[in-house]
Amino acid sequence: MKVRKAVIPVAGLGTRFLPATKAIPKEMLTIVDRPTIQYIVEEVVASGIEQIIFVTSEGKSAIENHFDYNFHLDAVLREKKKVVLGEELNMISNLIDIVSVRQKKPLGLGHAIWTAKHVVGDEPFMVLLGDDLVLSSTPCAKQMLNLFEEVGESIIAVQRVPEDQTHQYGIVEGEESGRERTHRVTRMIEKPAPGTSDSDLAIIGRYILMPEIFDLLGKTTPGHGGEIQLTDALLALSKKRSMFAYEFEGTRFDAGDKLGYLKAIVAFALRHPALADDFREYLEKTVTEK
Repeated sequence: MKVRKAVIPVAGLGTRFLPATKAIPKEMLTIVDRPTIQYIVEEVVASGIEQIIFVTSEGKSAIENHFDYNFHLDAVLREKKKVVLGEELNMISNLIDIVSVRQKKPLGLGHAIWTAKHVVGDEPFMVLLGDDLVLSSTPCAKQMLNLFEEVGESIIAVQRVPEDQTHQYGIVEGEESGRERTHRVTRMIEKPAPGTSDSDLAIIGRYILMPEIFDLLGKTTPGHGGEIQLTDALLALSKKRSMFAYEFEGTRFDAGDKLGYLKAIVAFALRHPALADDFREYLEKTVTEK
């Protein structure tokens, strides 16, 4: 089995960034010089995925337009001899095959993924959340795909978090699998109350899922927050067949959170080929002045 498709849910309202996201999708907020969603798409492309399915909602057309070809803009850039910029925009529009489906009701992440079932079909697929960024030498998605080639089962990306933050995440409990950084999932809890789990393995926005998840999502009743929780369906799937939690290598940024977003801007700016040196000098000078 080969993972050929990736589902990227982008239907959320982005309320944590209002008023900035009143008219602009949160996924289009920029990290240095490109929208957040482009980093996710580039990770997918670099990992060998062949098709992306965006799960969208009303007001998200800017995301689709960003990855589409704009004849008028291309003509203007050609006329003004801005060849390099024109080539970059054409590269973006040809990154990968993209399909969009609508989530017509805001019923949670689990429901958003379920809406992509007819496009995904009966094959394993990847899910990447549109506001989770990972800086790593090997793309996080590629690390997971490499592991999938070995285990052939669902994989959840996890990171260790402080005990006082576990209630903010879906938490995985597991046992050693015999593979480095990999755990066999035994239990999952969505945002556990303090003291209800000893695990510090928090789920982040990267998954490889077997197609059976769609039937389970269809049977899942609303859970935490009145939404159809992906974690509930994952737990049901883990009872039917093996599932693994993978501690990816790299640094994750929650770009859907204001502080996480600012941290991401700094981290990516310090790696930007044209800005890194000057920006680092500015930061060092600012710290010294304080």
